[in-house]
Amino acid sequence: MSSSLQGRRVLVVGRGSGIARAVTLAVRAAGATVIVAGRDAGKLAGAYEDPGIEAEAVDLTDEASVEALADRLGQVDHIVSTASARARGQVADLKHDTVLLSFSTKVLGPILLAKHFAPRMPQDGSFVIFSGSSAHKPAIGMLAVAATNGAVDVVTRSLAVELAPIRVNAVSPGTIDTGAYDALGEEKKAALFEQRRQTNPVRRVGTADDIAEAVLFALTNTFMTGVSLAVDGGEPLV
Repeated sequence: MSSSLQGRRVLVVGRGSGIARAVTLAVRAAGATVIVAGRDAGKLAGAYEDPGIEAEAVDLTDEASVEALADRLGQVDHIVSTASARARGQVADLKHDTVLLSFSTKVLGPILLAKHFAPRMPQDGSFVIFSGSSAHKPAIGMLAVAATNGAVDVVTRSLAVELAPIRVNAVSPGTIDTGAYDALGEEKKAALFEQRRQTNPVRRVGTADDIAEAVLFALTNTFMTGVSLAVDGGEPLV
């Protein structure tokens, strides 16, 4: 059974680009009013020209900020948290604060959202948070990322039980063509994408729209909870 997003209020936490933007536009196209939230509300507001998309400020690493956002918004029907803080690097190079920020943003952040928003949500509401394929396929330089994503999967299952009947699911992307890989430089990014195209079973790199479609499915399928939905082109299989 599926439900409609028509007339519902959906909070999307993250940047105004990449996956967060694709999710916001898809949810809005499905008929929802969307509140986008991140550390820079002004920048977020400038990313959209739609009166049905509002912008708010929030810092997921600060409980007072999350609580204040919940107080300002009141009831929302669904929450999607795409926020992350990258912690790539081999173990010898990892910094304590970098790893801690990754966990605080992607693991503790959704827990705080659940704490302060779930009591205000309808029983048919839901959360969608973000894991990642690195939780299932270890790779050198991805230790902290994988550990963070693995923790997200545990949080998803645990919250699904504790918050029931509110649903809690995760989306677990593989290699997606967004600005997340720009720091590699044009040449290394192109080489990585080509390697992934040649080796994963679907023979292509994912798009932000692939992920947005999965988020819509998780938001509207009322018989799915506690699931980490892999949208990764089969990358962990090879």
